[in-house]
Amino acid sequence: MQDFSRKRICVFSFFIVVSLLAFAQSTATIQGTVSDASGAVVPNATVTIHNIDTGSDRALTTDAQGFYSAAALPVGRYRIEVKSQGMQTAIVNDFRLEVGRVGEQNFSLKVASTSQTVEILATLPVVENTTVSVGTVISQKTVQEIPLNGRHFVDLALLTPGTVTPPANGFLTAPLRGQGSFAFNSAGMREDQINYMINGINMSDPVQNQITFQPTINTVQEFKVDNSTFSAEYGRNAGSIVNIATRSGSNDWHGELYDFLRNHALDARNFTNPKGVAQAPFKRNQFGGDGGGAFIKDKLFFYGSYEGLRQRQAVPLTTTVLSDAQRTTVNTSGDAVVRRLLSLIPASNSPGNIFVSAATANVDIDQGTGNLSYIFSDRHRVNMYYALQHDLRGEPPSTQGNNLPGFGDHREARRQIGTFNDVMSFGSRNGE
Repeated sequence: MQDFSRKRICVFSFFIVVSLLAFAQSTATIQGTVSDASGAVVPNATVTIHNIDTGSDRALTTDAQGFYSAAALPVGRYRIEVKSQGMQTAIVNDFRLEVGRVGEQNFSLKVASTSQTVEILATLPVVENTTVSVGTVISQKTVQEIPLNGRHFVDLALLTPGTVTPPANGFLTAPLRGQGSFAFNSAGMREDQINYMINGINMSDPVQNQITFQPTINTVQEFKVDNSTFSAEYGRNAGSIVNIATRSGSNDWHGELYDFLRNHALDARNFTNPKGVAQAPFKRNQFGGDGGGAFIKDKLFFYGSYEGLRQRQAVPLTTTVLSDAQRTTVNTSGDAVVRRLLSLIPASNSPGNIFVSAATANVDIDQGTGNLSYIFSDRHRVNMYYALQHDLRGEPPSTQGNNLPGFGDHREARRQIGTFNDVMSFGSRNGE
């Protein structure tokens, strides 16, 4: 991330989105058709979509073409039940709905003389044929369990076909100390053409169009990278769309505590830190916890998190200094000012008039999030999300083109983002 000032930076974004059964980008849609054994459509069939994690229901009926559509659904696991008079009841269990997807589930009902129920195994299609977008969903299992050096969210985007490892000296891809890279290259586009969204809200910096800050890995439910032919609802950017859905509470309370450690005892010696000179110290701890559940079963849900980073790093520095003969010449030159300045230049401690040292480059980051959801009814729910990040880091002299100790600076930043989503359904026919 580019630094515009050494002073405290405050980036605050707060947006309100009212989604009246529009395709909210951090949610998803379930749709399909209901027909009988002969292939004829079944109008006015009752379709009940049950969220297994929260216990909420969305009830609708098929239209004259036997079609149903439930939009703006939270990502998660669902149970879909279809009923029609004189027909067998059909049920699909554990239908997994991914962020930004249009999940299709069709039903074929048979005539039943008595009350009968048929259970159908839910399967995800290999090719999504409901939209023309090309993208990849990174699942919660991958997000939570894949090993990441530094636990930087953006690194997961490299699992998407069409993305490449960004150059270390790129415009926005140069990594920020302790926070990793804030951009990547995808679909042949520049890094500033990517649009980052969290819970349907844009979280890109308005100046350079880079991600404002990286959400804690443990708060990411899943995310999708659309890198080709995405729908017009996104607009704004020609590059990929990174769609992040945050974790929300469920009826079951759960949580975790963690502490990840990396230090110089486990690392290889740096190339610029030769043998014979003490290895530059390095120690990084990423620690925190997250958890949530239901304050009111099937109604009020909460999920919160805290993560801290404490990185203690000594950056090796090497620079050419005066030789002993040159120092002697300066001492005998008779210029008192030059002699006083000479005392500020260290003597070489490595062959070739080289002075090897280490500069302190510490990083402290604290980040907290809160996610609150309330279900008023099967047709009305709201969600609120808030994240706050504060970081303080010391930059070594090398960032200023100087390799002598005693230089460098401290940089501080404070970032916040809040989202509010209100989803309401005004009718039951075909998800209206």
